[in-house]
Amino acid sequence: MTIDLMTNDVIKLTQYSHGAGCGCKIAPKVLEDILSTNLSLPDNKNLLVGNSSKDDAAVYDLGNGMALISTTDFFMPIVDDPFEFGRIASANAISDVYAMGGKPIVAIAILGWPINVLPPAIAQKVIEGSKSICAEAGIPLAGGHSIDSVEPIFGLAVNGLVGINNLKKNNTAKEGDVIFLTKPLGVGILTTAEKKGILKGEHKGIAAKQMMQLNKTGEILGSIKGVNAMTDVTGFGLLGHLVEMAEGSGLSAVIDFEKVPLIIDDLKNYIDQKCVPGGTTRNWDSYGDKIANISDYQKTILADPQTSGGLLIAVEEASVEKVKQILSKEGIEFIKPIGRFIKSEEKIIMVN
Repeated sequence: MTIDLMTNDVIKLTQYSHGAGCGCKIAPKVLEDILSTNLSLPDNKNLLVGNSSKDDAAVYDLGNGMALISTTDFFMPIVDDPFEFGRIASANAISDVYAMGGKPIVAIAILGWPINVLPPAIAQKVIEGSKSICAEAGIPLAGGHSIDSVEPIFGLAVNGLVGINNLKKNNTAKEGDVIFLTKPLGVGILTTAEKKGILKGEHKGIAAKQMMQLNKTGEILGSIKGVNAMTDVTGFGLLGHLVEMAEGSGLSAVIDFEKVPLIIDDLKNYIDQKCVPGGTTRNWDSYGDKIANISDYQKTILADPQTSGGLLIAVEEASVEKVKQILSKEGIEFIKPIGRFIKSEEKIIMVN
């Protein structure tokens, strides 16, 4: 929280927005309706990744063996502290470049601020938080655009570079590939509990700390030939992003729920207290018919909207040990596979 120095009032950013973090994302099914069109556009031979797939960013061939990765991501506050909000929103936006195996090179800010409601000094702290994460990623925050908006909004547009041979897409998994997830699930549940004021003291700060972690490992994994596909887990939840990977690759997937890492052991306590984001229901309504063998508890975890979530990686069997070594060296705690891609079946995802 922040104190307004003019009034001494406590300012909680999450109270000024109807959504939070990547939970603000439009549901997958609704997004499909928005993006559907009969308008035909001329082909661009240099556009390697665009609207024809559901990938993390656009990718443009520069003609010299390198490609430009271009992405944007922004949302409303998921934490009350403005400095942390800037850091989380920025880490989340930069993640799209890492998820495609690339190296970020420059960012510009997107700021919407209710000037008559929240002091400009609070927005300044958001920008400072963003600059601190950009510095960790080794890139400048080089400019941006701002508007006077009803709710506070912040994010980045980010450009990166990748060798075309190292480019990772989310629709190129192969049958038999092992599935890794580099961050635990449950961010949406914890942040909902905090917004309700029932988060236990020992759990405060856990979600924010995770959301501020950069997915730098993605750039390293880009050079591993046995990493066949990659994406990051954000607002659609693990299930939503795994459905995109499996469907795009013409496959199905099996998840071993017991091996899926959780942000805390006691998530069920908060679920029992109805700390479930609205985005979870919207997610399930969009893709629930594609999932088999899942309990209500598992659904609440696996469809939970993540903000600045981990990398979801498809790895061929021969490269599994090499990927484990990389993850361990990069300080990632969760190096056990959580599932596997299989040949296409009636349901896209099966949960064991």
